[in-house]
Amino acid sequence: HVQLVESGGGSVQVGGSLRLSCVASGDTIGRYCMGWFRQIPDREREGVAGIESDGSTSYADSVKGRFTISQDSAKNLLHLQMHQLKPEDSGIYYCAAALNPPRAWWLWADFPFDGQGTQVTVS
Repeated sequence: HVQLVESGGGSVQVGGSLRLSCVASGDTIGRYCMGWFRQIPDREREGVAGIESDGSTSYADSVKGRFTISQDSAKNLLHLQMHQLKPEDSGIYYCAAALNPPRAWWLWADFPFDGQGTQVTVS
């Protein structure tokens, strides 16, 4: 199965930008539904953005117009471009994959493969 490793997190000022990357190995991400999720302390992991194998994308309302999910199937990479960052965007961001179509793109429980996460801090 696919193994995922995230990178690109860091500390940024309010209004700044970051680009997260997720490199996949062991399988081709084009076969998977992919997503970015974030974990905030004392809250459940929430869906930020998702991309299906046909390239269609979905976003949480809180990030629409600011974040863009994309994938480079040739390089087995998933990206999350984040602009106009806000303090509430802070958290640990996880790349996740589902071989079977999830019941919903934001449903963390349906994504059995994920990475170790990368920390994003906006202040």
